[in-house]
Amino acid sequence: MTQSREAFEARLRQIGVERYHDKHPFHHLLHSGGCTPDQVRAWVINRFYYQASIPMKDAAFMSRVTDPALRRAWRSRIEDHDGTDQNEGGIMRWLRLADAVGLDRDYVASTDGVMAATKFAVDAYVRFVRDKTLLEAVAASLTELFAPKIHAARIEGLLQHYDFADDSSLSYFRNRLSEAPKDVAFGLDWVLTHADTQEKQDAAAAALTFKTDVLWAQLDALHAAYVTPGAIPPGAWQPGTHLVPARAKAS
Repeated sequence: MTQSREAFEARLRQIGVERYHDKHPFHHLLHSGGCTPDQVRAWVINRFYYQASIPMKDAAFMSRVTDPALRRAWRSRIEDHDGTDQNEGGIMRWLRLADAVGLDRDYVASTDGVMAATKFAVDAYVRFVRDKTLLEAVAASLTELFAPKIHAARIEGLLQHYDFADDSSLSYFRNRLSEAPKDVAFGLDWVLTHADTQEKQDAAAAALTFKTDVLWAQLDALHAAYVTPGAIPPGAWQPGTHLVPARAKAS
């Protein structure tokens, strides 16, 4: 039986309550100040692969959209990450975070040290958006419903517990506090409008669940490799390598 618009939105939001990666042990460790400098660096390196893949995911989505209005609404997502003449973009802001934690930004940008598990998870998301229905692709983006809360907690926790944290190094998260609600308002309305049968509602809910699994799997791999002693997989970044002196904070 097809759910009402209100009931279906509640169903989607419940997926975040139960499955969003703000509940992962690695995030609790990170936000509470429990991560070592190298564990923070490993997170920055591996998360960069996800950040750099988002505009490619969105470009793959747009290449299949025949409705100019939908393309116009969606293209700001690419600009938010890749940047414009007036906006440096999320990818560049993430590289400033890499600078702040003492990493060689060229090494981070190369993605050479990213774990295979991270690549498998992120690449699966890009393929999902490229190959599934437009409804499923948009629904998968709705993890943004839950993102502002985790960004706010991250800003608070990093500022409290880590010397590298300041307005410059955390600018990615501050910008997402205003960018994500804009994106999700459109995406949520689009999904609620177009998921007009039980089959479509089930597919959209499954797509959002898949995306939460993608985010959770990345942290599972990170926690297993860098929190568990001696578990870093071959080819992944090794602590103590590809570092540069951390920049001095402005007085």
